[in-house]
Amino acid sequence: MGQGDSRGVAPEVVVVPGCENVVVSYRSSNKNVYSANYHLIWCSKYRRRVLVGAVEERLKEILGRVAEEVGTEIIEVWVMPDHIHPLVEIPPAVALLEFMWVAKGRSSRLGRAEFAAVRRLGRWWSPSWFCSTVGGAPLEVVRRSVEKQKRAG
Repeated sequence: MGQGDSRGVAPEVVVVPGCENVVVSYRSSNKNVYSANYHLIWCSKYRRRVLVGAVEERLKEILGRVAEEVGTEIIEVWVMPDHIHPLVEIPPAVALLEFMWVAKGRSSRLGRAEFAAVRRLGRWWSPSWFCSTVGGAPLEVVRRSVEKQKRAG
């Protein structure tokens, strides 16, 4: 995270007493201070394994643009062949559902327009999705969990 971003939000490093090894980064605006990180997961329709190669790279690019447009920040994205794990910081002023609608809708529309393998699916994404807040858990714990799943296949 840099010194600030387009929303005028500057991250602050806060060390919690007793947890000196855990660094939590908070952001603030003129009205609030927050750390709202979400681990999201959504799957391709029928868990089809189409999120590979150029599709994977284009998906990451689309999500980055959506995050910028909506006012969120993608911390990291892990793409499996049949599902995706974005780790996203969403400020209180932005609805999580708004980010999901735009991310899934735009990636589906552009993906189907650009890739024949995805176009054949009709709908790219399953309508359901998973969300978990990454409260006090260090982001490294989330990274290790997803990497472990990735290695397991």
